[in-house]
Amino acid sequence: MITSTINFATGILIVPQHSPVVCAKQIATLDHMSGGRVLLGIGVGWMREEFEAIGVGDHFDDRGRRTDEYVAAMRELWSADRPTFGGEFVNFDAAYCRPQPVNGSVPIIVGGDSKVAARRAGRLGDGYFPARGAPWDLIDLARQTAVEHGRDPDALEITVSVPADLDEIPELARRGVSRIAVPVSPMAGLQTVIATPDDASSWAETIQRYAGL
Repeated sequence: MITSTINFATGILIVPQHSPVVCAKQIATLDHMSGGRVLLGIGVGWMREEFEAIGVGDHFDDRGRRTDEYVAAMRELWSADRPTFGGEFVNFDAAYCRPQPVNGSVPIIVGGDSKVAARRAGRLGDGYFPARGAPWDLIDLARQTAVEHGRDPDALEITVSVPADLDEIPELARRGVSRIAVPVSPMAGLQTVIATPDDASSWAETIQRYAGL
């Protein structure tokens, strides 16, 4: 069976560890092959040793600025016929990058349970995923930051992890949450919820119950 509606997301891509030009090409190719169903979850990273291990240790201290600039550069590569960009870390002139994303760009979801991540989501993201729970102080900060930068806060797609009490889901929807992540492996401090095919089957009824929210 071939899927036609399931999206494919990174969870997460540590942006400053990659070449934005190569990364833009790879992501756009995946988006093209999937018919426009790629979501790019991003982060800036936190472990200096990880950066050093892959040979980009000099990117660690300015990783926030690099992330912002790399996102702008990738969006230029995805949208322009002859992409041109001049920045502090990346430069190209009248480049050629094909294929381009099906919908003209790829949604970028900023991950992170910090004020810096929330502000980055509001400033340049298409969505925000605070990873652990539903911290409304961070979600509100992301939306407030969107307003401060002339963006529509309601257009910022909010993803949260599944609550322990499923009866909270309608309230999450009412407060503007667009997506709930149900972990299938231990990640980012989240407890595995679906570990086996039988677990997944048992969730079918739950998904149907809340599908219309």
